[in-house]
Amino acid sequence: MQLKPSELVLNADNSIYHLNILPEDIADTIITVGDPDRVGGVSKYFDTIEVKKGKREFHTHTGTLNGKRISVISTGIGTDNIDIVVNELDALVNINFETRKINSEKKQLDIIRIGTTGAIQPHINVGDFLLSEHAIGFDSLLRFYDAKHVLNEEVQNSFIKHTTWSKDKSTPYVVSCDQDLAATFMSETMHKGFTATNVGFYGPQGRVLRLKTEDPSLNDKLASFDYNGLKITNLEMETSGIYGLAKLLGHRAVSLNCILANRSTGEFLTNPTEATEKLIEYALKKLTE
Repeated sequence: MQLKPSELVLNADNSIYHLNILPEDIADTIITVGDPDRVGGVSKYFDTIEVKKGKREFHTHTGTLNGKRISVISTGIGTDNIDIVVNELDALVNINFETRKINSEKKQLDIIRIGTTGAIQPHINVGDFLLSEHAIGFDSLLRFYDAKHVLNEEVQNSFIKHTTWSKDKSTPYVVSCDQDLAATFMSETMHKGFTATNVGFYGPQGRVLRLKTEDPSLNDKLASFDYNGLKITNLEMETSGIYGLAKLLGHRAVSLNCILANRSTGEFLTNPTEATEKLIEYALKKLTE
């Protein structure tokens, strides 16, 4: 089946619409970061850089480190952007842009998110690193796809009951990382996490400036949730979307987090840039050693 121009949207140079890159511009190993300025913060460690392209919040650098070809791409904030990035990355490797047909043989990408997050459990210190073994999405992204076979509905339903989740909100969904890819980055000092992916930074994460939230006790409910020892550890805004779409499309994904804040203790890291830099160095070492 040939994909229509309204479905597979390409630019005049045949690059994919939002990312503005060509199939040959990306590696099979992709690091995603939220902040476009952080792309250069990763690629500065590369031995060579062959591609530097950008459009809107989506910036891409591709190069090599210790002989391994790696791309780093900024996603911006939120799972709405993740929907664009992951689908377009998959299109770049699994759709022929000339014929507009899906390739019979599919390529698998490794997608590694390097991001920042806030902990909600008191034992997780600011400056620590956390690998998201599981994620629970409070957005509705995966609900627009035929995705039930990659979701853990037992944990989801237990969470909904525990939090008396409002029916006016999107139904949460639970999805896991790729365990084999995660094993690349695990260490004794890396926390194993169950990450909550939120749809916003303020009200959805329980922050109150001038607006009241629908459930003032939500963060307490998140912190006290326990499903057979599985507890929610931290809050951020992209991981569940990355995990869900990666599984649906046949890619491997893992999310690495630097703890900048602890919401339960009220702490915020005084040197966030330095701590995030250490996570970048750690991830690149594990990827290329």
